[in-house]
Amino acid sequence: MTDETSPSTLQGMAESERDGLGGRIGTEWLEVGPDRVVARIPVAGNTQPFGLLHGGASAALAEGTGSVLCNLNAGPDRYAVGVELNCSHHRSARSGHVTATATPAVIGRTLATADIVVTDDEGRRICTARLTCFLRDRPTAG
Repeated sequence: MTDETSPSTLQGMAESERDGLGGRIGTEWLEVGPDRVVARIPVAGNTQPFGLLHGGASAALAEGTGSVLCNLNAGPDRYAVGVELNCSHHRSARSGHVTATATPAVIGRTLATADIVVTDDEGRRICTARLTCFLRDRPTAG
């Protein structure tokens, strides 16, 4: 287990998201590291009026996992800012959880792109997403 996937790091991420969108959709961080970020949300509470998982919930989960992945790969003096999110919704879910797995597609000097796959509890692909982030220099004090 790397430092990024230690229970204290995962707990810290959960606490930092509590009052944000991740907290509102019920994000649970399962694995966090520079080669792979995995998180899940419950379907219940994240549905559209017909009882199906809302596509926006899948997109929010995908962007959250991809953003964490890109930030872990940005380097010590930079941070990632999302510039494009693309989602293809293949099927929906009515119950259980959906899980997003983000992996690096390309990590460059100024851009990072993550591939994200969202699956249901049976492992069926719900959504395929791609997040591209601009890697910005952290501001210096002074």
